[in-house]
Amino acid sequence: MTDVTGPLDGIRILDLTRILAGPTCTQLMGDLGADIIKIEKPVAGDDTRSWGPPYLADKDGNDTRESAYYMASNRNKRSITIDIGNPEGVKLIKQMLSKCDALCHNFKVGGLEKYGLGYEDIHAEFPHLVYLHISGFGRTGPYAKRAGYDMLAQGIGGVMSLTGPPDGDPHKVGVGIADVMCGMYATTALLAALRHRERTGQGQLIDLALLDAQVAWLINEGVNYLTCGKEPVRRGNAHSNIVPYDVMPTADGYVILAVGNDGQYKRFCEYAERPELATDERFLTNDLRVRNRDAITPLLRQMMVMKTTDEWIQGLAPLGVPCAPVNTIPQTFADPQIQHRGMAIEMPHPTSQDGKCNLIGNPINLSETPVTYRRPPPTLGQHTDEILEELLNLDAETRQSLRDSGIV
Repeated sequence: MTDVTGPLDGIRILDLTRILAGPTCTQLMGDLGADIIKIEKPVAGDDTRSWGPPYLADKDGNDTRESAYYMASNRNKRSITIDIGNPEGVKLIKQMLSKCDALCHNFKVGGLEKYGLGYEDIHAEFPHLVYLHISGFGRTGPYAKRAGYDMLAQGIGGVMSLTGPPDGDPHKVGVGIADVMCGMYATTALLAALRHRERTGQGQLIDLALLDAQVAWLINEGVNYLTCGKEPVRRGNAHSNIVPYDVMPTADGYVILAVGNDGQYKRFCEYAERPELATDERFLTNDLRVRNRDAITPLLRQMMVMKTTDEWIQGLAPLGVPCAPVNTIPQTFADPQIQHRGMAIEMPHPTSQDGKCNLIGNPINLSETPVTYRRPPPTLGQHTDEILEELLNLDAETRQSLRDSGIV
């Protein structure tokens, strides 16, 4: 076994999560040093293994079973296949739980109870264990037993009503942001529960809903409504509380202009050679610019097309006025700042065409206990024998018997 290093060294998590929210959480815990044991269904595995193309190519250039979607959130894990529908499979899981600190899953409400793996059963047998249950809508309430996916959470949770052009259809965010944010909240909750367990020896249930996480990050738009009762509207790329804060056309493309205070606005007007706009009584403060956005926005758009994107960026950045290009994904990974920060990484991979896979790096930079990239996303059941021998001390004959019986 590869040595586990990092601030969570010594923490072991039994991971029954699939898709994105749960795997995002457990990948982050793994990056920080935890030992993540990913339980997968024999033959099929995590649903996202088949969510392609694209897939990782093998040495002959053919598609493997490793989709890019799956690889995005499953590094630093060990994969073992176990049929939880078989009582012997459940027995194996419970034996492993005795040597784990947390169990994570995202089955529908009631989905694990029928196997004797619900919270009440597990807590009675393993009171020290932290039990994380991620679901679409939470364990209580009128939607509790519904299946939930990212786009449903975005829709019910209001963010789609805020996303897209003002006169167009509502849009989802371009990535599964509700899943990802739920994974972030799950990581925070796990760390808090593990800290409590460290102090008291007591495990607990974490009930985390995709929809709740989505509503939580409505942030200012949600609180704007709760404060004044006025329904927020779609503004395209414009900000509801700051002006100018938008994507603007330039002579050769687009630029993001993000003026966060009145000093920045004055310096912007000077560089744009329109100093009179800085002293216009309608636009003196951000409050006034927000109230008069319909008057200032056409003026800004007329000004911005007078220079190229690069001219705006090179001219405003030294003045402390935030601005940036609108990059494509290839441009993003070619950006010198992103390259410098190591946000694209390579890891060795046993089945890939060139012996490696390309992944997105972890943004956390700890000075004394940095994240580590120890294991590439595992192939299905890659570590079954290793885990059964290491945790349960099962010999080769017993492991083969389990395999022949379809339990692993």
